[in-house]
Amino acid sequence: MATGPAHPLDDLRERLGRGVRSMLAGSPEQPAFDSTTDEPRRFSPDSGMWAVHTDVAMLVGGLRALLLQTLHPLALAGVTQHSSYRTDPLGRLHRTGAFLGTTTFGTVAEADQAIATVRSIHARVQGTAADGRPYSALDPHLLAWVHCTEADSFLRARQRYGASPIADDLADRYVAEIGEIGAALGVENPPQSQAELRARLQGYRDELATTRETRETVRFLITPPLPLPARAPYGVLFGAAVTMLPGFARRMLTLPVPPLAEPLLVRPAASGLLRTIGWVLGEHPAAAAAREAEA
Repeated sequence: MATGPAHPLDDLRERLGRGVRSMLAGSPEQPAFDSTTDEPRRFSPDSGMWAVHTDVAMLVGGLRALLLQTLHPLALAGVTQHSSYRTDPLGRLHRTGAFLGTTTFGTVAEADQAIATVRSIHARVQGTAADGRPYSALDPHLLAWVHCTEADSFLRARQRYGASPIADDLADRYVAEIGEIGAALGVENPPQSQAELRARLQGYRDELATTRETRETVRFLITPPLPLPARAPYGVLFGAAVTMLPGFARRMLTLPVPPLAEPLLVRPAASGLLRTIGWVLGEHPAAAAAREAEA
């Protein structure tokens, strides 16, 4: 049976979606997701991992995590000395997204392979920071800092900007589940609840500092070399990430937020943008498969 022409709005959505996916994931196509496999997955569709990582609020969470991570001189040294983020920022974004997608939605075998690949990369990331201290990406203490900043940022962004509310028990489950990935990467005793996560992050306060590398990295994050159409949306997401930082981090990074700017300007703008991005991208294939399985 013949079908009529596509609705102009559907055509616009498809074209925009391909452009956004190309920038965020490196491919204009929807991410592959095999809903028919009989292989066991590391996490189930009702997991906290799926609830958090299928939401576009991850975009804000990722930026918040990067900003927090600039405050640890040893962790930052590993990034500035061994990462291609300055010359290939989108490539690094694509690789990070692929890792999160595989470890969240993939089979156990696929997730284990992704983790093994990252561990092999970490084994080569070592050196001396600007202050003369040695560092290694295999150091469980530094791994825990990176892990906790990411877990905290992804979860907080989901709680503030997510398409639907997330209950506290599911949020605690998320912390425990992402801790499984952290442990596989070398984190010792990862937090198992929101309270433990906050306490662990608090324990790093005395190690944090604003260095020349911090200031250079933050300047790069403020104005990365993005395509012109992406700069304004990025600015909105960056502003949302800044307002979600703890007060001490904003002061250390010299990223002040004017009074009432967050509730009156930043949050409405970011919420509207994320809803638009969510509409453009459509439902995440993993979420769609989970919904169809429940029907």
